[in-house]
Amino acid sequence: MTQTSIPQPTRSDEHQVAIAYQVAMPQPSNHLYDVTLSISGWQADHLDLLFPVWSPGSYLVREYAKNLQEFQVHDLEQSSLVYHKKSKSHWQIKTENTSDIFVFYRIYANELTVRTSHLDSSHAYFNGTCLFFQVLGMEQQPIQVKILVPDTTWKISTALPKVGRESAIFQANNFDHLLDSPFEIGTHAIYYFQTLNKTHELAVWGQGNLPAESAINDIEKIIEVESELFGGLPYDRYLFILHLARSRGGLEHKDSCSLIFDRFSFREREKYASFMQLVAHEFFHLWNVKRLRPSGLETYDYTQENYTSSLWFCEGATSYYDLVIPLRAGIYDARHFLNELSKEITRYQNTPGRWIQPLHESSFDAWIKLYRSDANSRNNQMSYYLKGELVSLILDLMIRAHHQNRRSLDDVMAQMWDNFGKTETGYTPQQLLSTIESVAHMSLEDFFYKALDTTEDLAFNTYLKPFGLQLKAEIKSPDIPHIGITVRAEQGRNRVKYVESHSPAYTIGIDPGDELLALDGLRVSADDLSDRLKDYNPGDSMTLTLFHGDELKTVTVTLAEPKPTSYYLTPLPNPLSLQLKNFEGWLGVPLKTVFSNGG
Repeated sequence: MTQTSIPQPTRSDEHQVAIAYQVAMPQPSNHLYDVTLSISGWQADHLDLLFPVWSPGSYLVREYAKNLQEFQVHDLEQSSLVYHKKSKSHWQIKTENTSDIFVFYRIYANELTVRTSHLDSSHAYFNGTCLFFQVLGMEQQPIQVKILVPDTTWKISTALPKVGRESAIFQANNFDHLLDSPFEIGTHAIYYFQTLNKTHELAVWGQGNLPAESAINDIEKIIEVESELFGGLPYDRYLFILHLARSRGGLEHKDSCSLIFDRFSFREREKYASFMQLVAHEFFHLWNVKRLRPSGLETYDYTQENYTSSLWFCEGATSYYDLVIPLRAGIYDARHFLNELSKEITRYQNTPGRWIQPLHESSFDAWIKLYRSDANSRNNQMSYYLKGELVSLILDLMIRAHHQNRRSLDDVMAQMWDNFGKTETGYTPQQLLSTIESVAHMSLEDFFYKALDTTEDLAFNTYLKPFGLQLKAEIKSPDIPHIGITVRAEQGRNRVKYVESHSPAYTIGIDPGDELLALDGLRVSADDLSDRLKDYNPGDSMTLTLFHGDELKTVTVTLAEPKPTSYYLTPLPNPLSLQLKNFEGWLGVPLKTVFSNGG
């Protein structure tokens, strides 16, 4: 154990328990945080410490205790205290006649994602769920965190407020506040800006081609649009943490968010727009999820799964708005919006799992499915992000059509915020649906049942028609019959990566992981499979030779008709004046200007 000055938490009176953490990183290149937990004023015979197993906003048990090592505990006189583990993430310490307790441990941090922790010679990033113990029974106590940087040039960015003028000590109101406040420490660039009289900070780690000035300008537009929707900003200061790497993702927090994006993706307009969607999504969550959240997530239990069937609204509605907000902010136009919406519908239509998993079940089973994808996931799962987004789209269109754009999903969000978000009171699934119905001013019982509790397909054209739009399917390669496999070249071998359920390949028993060798006795590769299939017609039979494990097999496949590969939104042939008015009320521009170059 590397001994440094032991952090001494301050107490308002001699009987109050005080909790403080010290986070050091003496050798960053070894990826090890040295963490010391100090507890004073303790008056019980034992102390229970629980380590989180998941991070709110990412619904998967990730077992963060797996990265914890060298656990030690002693009193003020440096005498070791007896402890034992009661479970994978539960430590119990004997504390008879001991009021001051010091726990030391190390955390291995070499996973750069928005939900984990990372430490190297250039920076330190961590979520509280990855580093900090829950002191059982003391969850509402304020907690101090002292950061010891390995280099005096390193900077610290976090949403937690500083303690007095001390630049490296921060205070959380309680345990939830601590875990909800990630840290970025190191050599990152920091940009401060004022929007709507609130202070904002953009902390950027990594090198890339981010145009910081124009990006901040667009982020400010997003802040303004979302603030208007909810009636103001519910914070004094907000932090955006951005990691430039070769990945993409985001995680929301109450007064901050963590973003990770491909470092060289900002020059292309479409990828830049995608980044702004990510910003809009995570920022929207500071209302929808962090303050406005289902009853199943009202009080977090960090030791196990927390169930709710309402993630379709938490993430799905947010996904719909991450398309809408940049449009309203003027970051892209209505044509881009409809193109991106077409891509989302294409993803949905090309997911066989939509016929297997209802939306409520998708939300409830996030813990065992969405974040544990495998080769069969597309066949048996439906993302609550994706279908929830499209159900939110339909709800918006239904409400707008019924009220000639005088009401919309915006009013649902505002009503939910007023009823539950402002007071941070968890809502039940029925309260959510009742609020939507009250705004829509019509019964939606049948729609909710079909959309949320069955696998009946979404009738897009029914809801698009009042806005002068229709959804059309496109077969991009009508000369290629359908076989139902995706093959990729991997280390010189052609591996079957996906087999579509009920496809010709699925029916005759081809499996993901099989190695494709030949078609009708001639070598075939992942690159030329499509061209080879052009020599066949639907209904033709052919043989495929492959390795199934170590067994050489030859199977006969009967090819099917080509299937639609994409879907796109296009105007109705002769839209009526009401349809044109509805469209303009929805997207803010005339339909004919969006499709002036032909749909």
